[in-house]
Amino acid sequence: MPRIDRYILAQLLTLFGFFALVLVSVYWINRAVSLFDDLLNDGQTALVVLEFTALTLPLVISVVLPVAAFAATAYGTNRLAGESELVAMQSAGLGPWRLARPVLVFGIMVGLMVAVLVHGLVPMARARLADRSAEIAENVTAQFLRPGAFQYPASDVTLFIRDIAADGRLLDLFIEDGRDPARQVTYTAQESLVVRTETGPVLILLEGMAQELRPRDGVPALSVTRFDEFSYDIGALFSAGGDRRRDLRDFGTLALLSPDAALLQATGATPGDARREAHERLAQPLLSPIAAMLGFATLLIGGFSRFGVWRQVGWAILGLIAVQFLSNAAANQVGRDAALWPILYLPAGFGAVLSMALLWLAARPRGPKTGARA
Repeated sequence: MPRIDRYILAQLLTLFGFFALVLVSVYWINRAVSLFDDLLNDGQTALVVLEFTALTLPLVISVVLPVAAFAATAYGTNRLAGESELVAMQSAGLGPWRLARPVLVFGIMVGLMVAVLVHGLVPMARARLADRSAEIAENVTAQFLRPGAFQYPASDVTLFIRDIAADGRLLDLFIEDGRDPARQVTYTAQESLVVRTETGPVLILLEGMAQELRPRDGVPALSVTRFDEFSYDIGALFSAGGDRRRDLRDFGTLALLSPDAALLQATGATPGDARREAHERLAQPLLSPIAAMLGFATLLIGGFSRFGVWRQVGWAILGLIAVQFLSNAAANQVGRDAALWPILYLPAGFGAVLSMALLWLAARPRGPKTGARA
């Protein structure tokens, strides 16, 4: 790589590191504050809060890097123009297309960073975060199981535990479930255990009895069933429980491109939804070089001004907003119809065409206007 390219690339990478650090810090702290409040309210320790905030960091970085690349390119080009270095380079015969080469290399480098994040680190972090959230949910559920007090975890459900043994066994448990108006069931057990499953915490009742009261021919009838072991789902009764289906964003890109039956069953999604998520990840890194090229090409179309190139900076921001708007619109459209996934790549194509058009305008010779007065 020629020395002039290395010089421009070094300037952009230095500014990129600064803007990325600032933007990631602001964005991450904003996310961490809300997460901090939620976890502390649930009685979690500072180590759990730190772990959760660290697991959200890859997603934050993947979102911020394209913006940091645009800011670094726009600010770097403005500084080169303000210190007359850009004028010196153009006077030496370097045209806009030639000067755009190190900027394109810089954008590709940022795009590779985003690709590593969205295809590797972000799915791993999200999967780990989902597992830890399930563990925390079970711990929160267990905290609701207080001995010696009648509890009402849900409407028409009554729970009582006489005592909790040192090894975690629930002694002399009583559950009255009247959620179904047509039947009322009362469970009693000498011992019970809270067991983790894929769908949430389950209460295993040992050496107990189930009494079901339901009307038959207008007359209440009672049926009694004795059991040695019985499972009762308590995860849905507490606010910590709920739907335990995995998110498509927890899986790798290759698995989403060719989803198997296990993945579709775990997420409850269709093959089209899985492929849509994969193509969204493939299209996301393409926006990084587009953002860098827009920040550079837009600032080249303006002539010399004692007031700087802030007008061009405004146009560059509008161009970036237009590309992001098209990206969001394409994602929304594909969300309605997964078969339209090719339009996810249209925003990157529009940004590339816009950048080349701006470079072509910057490369046109500028002379005095025809018919201008002396």
